[in-house]
Formats: sequence, structure tokens, C-alpha cells
Amino acid sequence: MSLTERRIRDAAPRAATWILWDAAFKSFGVRIAPGGTKSYVLDFHDAGKHRRVTLARVGELPLKQARALASRQMAKVRAGDAHMLDRRREAAEAPTVADTVDRFLNDHAERRIAIGRMKPRTVADYASQCRAVILPALGAMPVAAVETADVERMVDPLKRVMRNRVLALASRIFTLAEHWGQRGQHTNPARGIERSVEGARDRVLSPAELGALAGALADRDGRNPAAVAAIRFAAMTGLRIGEILAIQWEHLDAETGALLLPETKTGRRWHDLPAAAVAVLDGLPRINEWCFTNGRAPIGYKHTAAIFRAAAAAAGIENTRLHDLRRTVATRAA
Repeated sequence: MSLTERRIRDAAPRAATWILWDAAFKSFGVRIAPGGTKSYVLDFHDAGKHRRVTLARVGELPLKQARALASRQMAKVRAGDAHMLDRRREAAEAPTVADTVDRFLNDHAERRIAIGRMKPRTVADYASQCRAVILPALGAMPVAAVETADVERMVDPLKRVMRNRVLALASRIFTLAEHWGQRGQHTNPARGIERSVEGARDRVLSPAELGALAGALADRDGRNPAAVAAIRFAAMTGLRIGEILAIQWEHLDAETGALLLPETKTGRRWHDLPAAAVAVLDGLPRINEWCFTNGRAPIGYKHTAAIFRAAAAAAGIENTRLHDLRRTVATRAA
């Protein structure tokens, strides 16, 4: 019978080590040790000698990926590279994609944040993409074993924008894996995969839609005052929502109505606020250093975007998102 996840799970240890072979791929099997440890193995002959290598432990790789890895390794045997497969110790110590992602999100990202080359919110976005897409698909694989086909299968189900974002992140991670000696140079499996075409977004809210949105926000003011204030501030200033949520009271010059933006995509700059935007800030309680806060920390983008979506739906506004407020302000100003 062919190996299945259920057969592997139900295979019980015996007094001596034994192997549950795959009927569909006769050289591939699962070794079960007396202590219960289960490992994927591959048998082959090299120069007339029987050899057996351990590919990975069960649990580190799904069966489908382990079988694919065995197939690739057997192809190397047939190509005369059998000596490359004798790496029982190396396989046990080889970093997985999950190990590389952990090093990227912690050690590497922390150093980048410390020197001002990366922002905590960017790292949070990367972590979200890793948890949602990269780790479920590739996390258990040895980082050196990932091939272009594996990355393509990972991103094929994704929508265009997310597909491109994940490809860019994966390419960055595998480039670092090369730099850290975890992969051979110029072997990035995400490099060269064609990106999706992203349609240019030109959604601008009409005056009527802005009026309907204002009414829907007023209905939510009592329940989510900070988020509602941040959305109103965005509609009045055209600032990026990330810039708005990072505003602290010390950034505001009360006499001139000017706002200091210490960290933007174009660097540190001052922004002159309209009177209506100053009035929004004046209406906020000074609980801590943050202008738009939940009482403990600044409110987050996801929470603010969720309030915007709910208000837009209540106002009957379709096909809009929070960033459209910035485009609307820019269009009206032009």
C-alpha cells in the first residue's frame, strides 16, 4: 500500500527498528525506531553498495513534500551525485525555512530597526505574511531544499497584490539564506518567478460619499472614538494612516497648527494642518503620549481599517478602502 499520513500516524514502534515502505515509490519509506521516532528515509545503490539516508523527521515535513524531496534526491543519484546524499548528520542539523524566518524576523529585523532601516510595523506585516502563507507551505522544509516549483505552488492560490508581496518577501528571505550560507549562491528559488500585474487604483470618494461616510462615522464615535478620529483626520489631511497613528502630542505645534512627522517615506518633515484637523486633535483626551490611543498604546492599523470598512458599508459606499481617503484629498487639492 502507498504511504498515507494516516498509515504513518498509526504505525506503532516495535522491539526493533522497522521501515514502512511506500508501494508507489519503493525506495522511499518511514523508519520507526523502538522509541517511537519516525523519519523519512531513502534507499539507493551507489557503486554497487546499498545505502540509506535520512531525509527528515516525520513532523518536520508533510508526506507530500517528503516524497517530492525523495524524488529529487533520487534524481541526483541517477545523475551520479549519490555522494551528495550521504548527509544524515547534515540533514538533522540543516536549518528549515522556519528557522530562517525566525532569524529574519528577530535577529535581522531587530538590527535593521536599531539602525533605522526598518520599521516595527513593516516587521509586523512581514510576520503576518510568514504566519499566513510562507510557514504553512514551506516552514518544515530544509531551506536548502526549497525549489522554484515549491514557491510557485505556495503563491498560486493568492490574489495578485498578496502574491506579489509574498514573492518579494520570500525572495528577500532566501537571499539572506544565501548570505548566511544556508543555500548556495545564486540559488534563490523565488527569483525569476513572474509577478502579477496590479491594476492601478484610482478610487476617489465623491462629496456625497464623503458626507455619507461622515454620518456613518458619527454613529460609531461613542464606541470607537480614537479610530473614528483617525479616519476623520485622514480625510482632512491626506496623510498616510501609518503616519497618523504614529502622531504624538509632542509632534504638534499648538500655536502654528503645524505637525512634525519624524518618520515618513520621504523623511522628516513638517505638515501644516487645516483648522478642522486641529479641531479633531483638540477633541482628543491626553491620556498618554499618543494622540490616537486605546489608553495603553496607539491604536493599530487593522482596527482602524475595520472601523472604516464598517462605516463605508453602513454608508452604502462600495469598492473603497482606507488609503482612498489620501487619494481623495490629493485629487481635490489638485
